[in-house]
Formats: sequence, C-alpha cells, structure tokens
Amino acid sequence: MNSFTPKDPESHPPLIHPPYKSSVTRSPTKNSVIVPQTITELTGPAFDYSSLPDHSADLTINGRKAGEPIGERIIVTGRILDENGAPVSGTMVEIWQANAAGRYLDREDQHNAPEDPNFLGAGRMITGDDGWYRFLTLRPGAYPWGNHPNAWRPPHIHFSIFGTNIMTRLITQMYFEGDPLLQHDPIYGGASEEARVRMIADFSLEHTEEGFALGYLWDIVIRGPKATPFED
Repeated sequence: MNSFTPKDPESHPPLIHPPYKSSVTRSPTKNSVIVPQTITELTGPAFDYSSLPDHSADLTINGRKAGEPIGERIIVTGRILDENGAPVSGTMVEIWQANAAGRYLDREDQHNAPEDPNFLGAGRMITGDDGWYRFLTLRPGAYPWGNHPNAWRPPHIHFSIFGTNIMTRLITQMYFEGDPLLQHDPIYGGASEEARVRMIADFSLEHTEEGFALGYLWDIVIRGPKATPFED
C-alpha cells in the first residue's frame, strides 16, 4: 500500500468558472475535505478482460446494427501514467463521444443533426502491462450548446480512467490540435494555459494505418503536478 502525490490544484480548472455558466450553480461552494490515505483509498478496484464484451474498444463495430457508421475513422492511443511517469497497468479506460455530425446517442440530445444508428459512441478497454490503451472510433463533430451566443463545443472525446484506486480517478476530455473552436470554448479555457496543452491529442503518422484510419497520440497522467486536467 503506497501513498501518492496529492492532487495539484494548479493542474485542474477551478470548480467554479463563470464563463462556463452551469459551473456557477452546480459546483460546491465550500472547501473540499481532505480524506486520509487509508487502505480504503489506496487499493482497488481490479478489472480483467472477462468483464468486457467483444469489440468493446472498437466503436466502429460495437454499436453497429445494419451497416458501417458514418464518419472519418481515427485511432486514439497512448499511455496511462502515474505522477512519477510510470505506466498504470490493468486499469479501466472508458470513452464516450458525439457522432460525426455532433450528436450523442442520447434522448436528451436534441441537436438538429443526424443520428447514426450504427454508432453507439461509447467504448472501454483495460490497459496492458505497459500502460497503453487504444481505441478505433470516429472523429466527433462539433455541436451547439447554448452556454453563450453562438456557442459551439469543439470536437472532443470524454475519457474516464479509474487508476489504481479511488483517489486516482480521472474524468477528462481530449481535444484535437489546431481546432479553431478551442479559443472560444470556456470548458477548455477553464484550465491554465500550461495545463491546456495536456488536453490536446497530437496527430501521429506512426499510429496511422495506411488507407484506413488516422492516428492520434495522447498520454494521460492521473495525478501530480503534470496531471491531465480533471473535468470537475
């Protein structure tokens, strides 16, 4: 049972960020309570592949009903790392996202964009001994969200990482380099300028499969001063 570096507040957006309007009404207003690092906080949960359905990391297949989903295929891969740069093995990585038209498979999503009956928009996998994860998916589209006049969320993929214990749980968003909408997005802008870089996936020719799908590389750090910003 090992202790770990406490969460670094400079690496994450503030709980209340007025440009992101809903954070004003839904975020805690009192200081957080520091939980002692006991065996309850420093152990588990444990996962294995027997809990995952077939093709769970291939979003182009796992929601298919009648044909191919529509959109640009991409490969998103990288390592899950701890605060010391060591790979985190055996941890569950989950993603969810909008389809290529910028619409989620969710009855609450009323964006006037096409649904895709062959795209579930969610997947999961477990990292190997080297901490690597890999998903085959579609590049998500941008969508309007009503936070401010002419507000559009930049294309992004939501990530959930369980880490080695409940204290290393991380929920975050991955963005694409060069997206012009990033400078207008208050969720992305809630993180410090230095920390925003850690939310951007880099195009990777090395992980691109010729004639099939473009590759993007994104490492995720779950704790410490170089942590990937947490979606509070």
